Amino acid sequence: MAFVNRGTLALYYRWLDQKRDKNLVLINSLGTNLSIWDGLLPLIQNEFNVLCFDKRGHGLSSTEEGKVSIDDYADDVIFLMDHLGIKKTSVLGLSIGGLITYSLASRYPERIDRLIFSNTGAKLGTADSWNERINIIREGGIAAMSNSIIARWLSSDFRQTHPAETAGYTNMLERNTNLGYIQACAAIRDADYHRVLQKVDQPALFIGGSEDVGTTAAFVRAEAAKISAKAVIINGVGHLPCIEAPERVARLILEFCVASENTSLYERGMQTRRAVLGDAHVDRAEANKTDFDRDFQEYIVNSAWGSIWSRPQLTKRERSMITIALLAALGHEAELEMHLRATRNTGASVEDVKEVLLHTGIYAGVPVTNGAMKIAKKIFDNQAGQKDE
Repeated sequence: MAFVNRGTLALYYRWLDQKRDKNLVLINSLGTNLSIWDGLLPLIQNEFNVLCFDKRGHGLSSTEEGKVSIDDYADDVIFLMDHLGIKKTSVLGLSIGGLITYSLASRYPERIDRLIFSNTGAKLGTADSWNERINIIREGGIAAMSNSIIARWLSSDFRQTHPAETAGYTNMLERNTNLGYIQACAAIRDADYHRVLQKVDQPALFIGGSEDVGTTAAFVRAEAAKISAKAVIINGVGHLPCIEAPERVARLILEFCVASENTSLYERGMQTRRAVLGDAHVDRAEANKTDFDRDFQEYIVNSAWGSIWSRPQLTKRERSMITIALLAALGHEAELEMHLRATRNTGASVEDVKEVLLHTGIYAGVPVTNGAMKIAKKIFDNQAGQKDE
């Protein structure tokens, strides 16, 4: 657990420092804590250093009496960035997090790179709707509204098929303090960032959910049009796509923040190659490169790592599993060993590899799969031994 004091406030945060060139800050929605990003983080952390945190009055972060504004939440983000030495970052703001993102982009433009607005806009709801919610919570606590809030957060299909997760997110919501929740409601009520839209000139992407009844698909598209940004609506999800469709959100993030950047094919390939195989492996390969194989090595970086592995349509975990299956089927043992070791970076688990090789046994034959199994056992046994040490 990581905490830092900002005056009398204790802010809880998670900083995944992957030693990458790019940073990404994730800003939660109203009533949630940083655990809502758990499904997303493994899919993006190879490309970014990631900061997520509990807003003041949420999760494990404290709050204090008095009025809190959206700008106050934004200043908390800058405080955390300064604490961690983050000079510049892209930001994904979900719901109230989108309002905080507008504040950051307009007040600290030199610190903010790219903007991702998820299920949000420059103005959310009406004063009457927020005052009604505040009054209900003052009288009956968050539990008095939790069922209706959860119905907005998560699609009906998700609630029916994931009852345990739904109960868990309900617990997360209800365990927020009334004070912290009401402060956030009042901050949303009083915020209107239409006045700063002309100041926002960073590249922006909007994400919505087809089943979101609060910030509807039509609303998200209209908000994106105000700043000439692209809007993507994810089918079948509600107000929290990062929970219901983390793979889809991850692909959108990578496509927007990584693949769309004006970098050369070779540079993008080297970034992806290092993210998958690790710096130590790539450094050794680069040191062993000679004039004889230089052109061939550059061809591999451009075609395999820059063109194919860097495409956002599949996650690195998915590409890792496909690659292992193909290498096992073709009997390319040296390459197979390399990619089995790389699962530490791609997020493919031992169980994933087990399922891949079982599938390979059916469609490529027992002999090659038997050899692949032996290699995988040796590598995973060695890795387990290193962890125990």
